[in-house]
Amino acid sequence: MRIATLAEPDDFDGWRDAARALAAEGVPPGEVVWQVGDAPVDLFAAEPDPRTAAPPPPAGAAGSVSRLFLDVARSAALASDPERFALLYAALVRLRTTPKLMEDHADPLVRRLEGLARTVRRDIHKMRAFLRFREVTESDDVTRYVAWFEPEHHIVRANAAFFVNRFASMRWSILTPGVSLHWDGAALSEGPGAQKGDAPDGDPVEAVWKTYYASIFNPARVKVGAMLKEMPRKYWKNMPETALVPELIAGARARELEMIETAQNDRTADDRTGVGGNAQAAWEALKEEAAGCTRCHLYKPATQTVFGEGPVSAPLMFVGEQPGDNEDLQGKPFIGPAGQMFDRALAEAGIPRADAYVTNAVKHFKFEPRGKRRIHAKPDAGEIEACRWWIDQERMLLRPKVTVALGATAARSLFGRVVTIGRERGRAQRLPKGPGGEDGGEAWITVHPSFLLRIPEPERAREEYARFVDDLRLVKAALAA
Repeated sequence: MRIATLAEPDDFDGWRDAARALAAEGVPPGEVVWQVGDAPVDLFAAEPDPRTAAPPPPAGAAGSVSRLFLDVARSAALASDPERFALLYAALVRLRTTPKLMEDHADPLVRRLEGLARTVRRDIHKMRAFLRFREVTESDDVTRYVAWFEPEHHIVRANAAFFVNRFASMRWSILTPGVSLHWDGAALSEGPGAQKGDAPDGDPVEAVWKTYYASIFNPARVKVGAMLKEMPRKYWKNMPETALVPELIAGARARELEMIETAQNDRTADDRTGVGGNAQAAWEALKEEAAGCTRCHLYKPATQTVFGEGPVSAPLMFVGEQPGDNEDLQGKPFIGPAGQMFDRALAEAGIPRADAYVTNAVKHFKFEPRGKRRIHAKPDAGEIEACRWWIDQERMLLRPKVTVALGATAARSLFGRVVTIGRERGRAQRLPKGPGGEDGGEAWITVHPSFLLRIPEPERAREEYARFVDDLRLVKAALAA
């Protein structure tokens, strides 16, 4: 058994020199124990997987390896996996007889090494993104910036050059459990590992930053799942702004409800004077906010957000499915072929469209490209749920006497469940209470006008259109009641 001793847990250069010498002697991977200092890193590792086992290298076959292997090895060597050096040596030996080994991504050994390299690179990125310096004054009145970070892998030295280049004019220290880095503005030095209590808790600059962060925080653009994926909670405790996030999210709802309640209270006086006033201003602010919505992925291919349209004092709200191609390009709801049929049906039912508020359950156009055409695609449950936030705000702001769901997507958005149009159509229902506890109001469910356009049989199309107009007449009667 051969023992290969490395100076540090991240000693890639030491591993490379030792591995070349062992390979040149023809030492099989199973006969090498890798250790850091006096502590073996893989002494109690499991028996080698026969799928990844390498034959003894031919004596004197040190040779060269591909750039691809070196790139993977430099990262994988920093992993916290105690078998990392043994795995790398096994790969090095196999490369002597299989030069293109690293191109075989299905190979178990290659997969494992690439996985280690990915986690290390991710940890390097997290350190750069989530490390926070805090200002302290040293005994000689010199300002130093100190940060605490807990990496998952042995990445601190590998990240040193980044922080030296980024903060070259500062005097700083980065404290971690394994090793500490200190920069005096001219030279980098190392120190022993530290504890979290050795780092300061806060400083005046941090207080200013937290105030600024709170002022620009936008709960409408927060996607908690995506945020946690990119910024796991374990990093939150070391970042001043993330300590504010739960409170800001919770407080945002209260602030929104207060704003909307104020607008509603003022709207009665506004209506008497014929002035849009606060209600109109609140709606315009909501529309402006929706223009930057990124609550689901649909904003990426769409041209723009298509928000609702109509008077904020409207007693009647129509909710459709989503914008179509024409609506996406012009930024207005219900102006395409389905919108034209909708207008005709409203006129026959005696409902002026100008007196109604018209919007959609989903605010961005979902489509499938086919050549130069964009074909409508039905929103899924996640997209409907993501956009319910905007529908809830519109409902709270307008508080219509009657709300009409045009189609299954709109009904699902309003009721929060799957709705069968045929069973629920043609009768008044009560909407669930809004997020602020306000009464949901009366609701009616009917088909979407686009359904009428898709009926191929002329006679059936006329019958369904007449039934749609009858539904609208029932809505008009409900408004007058």
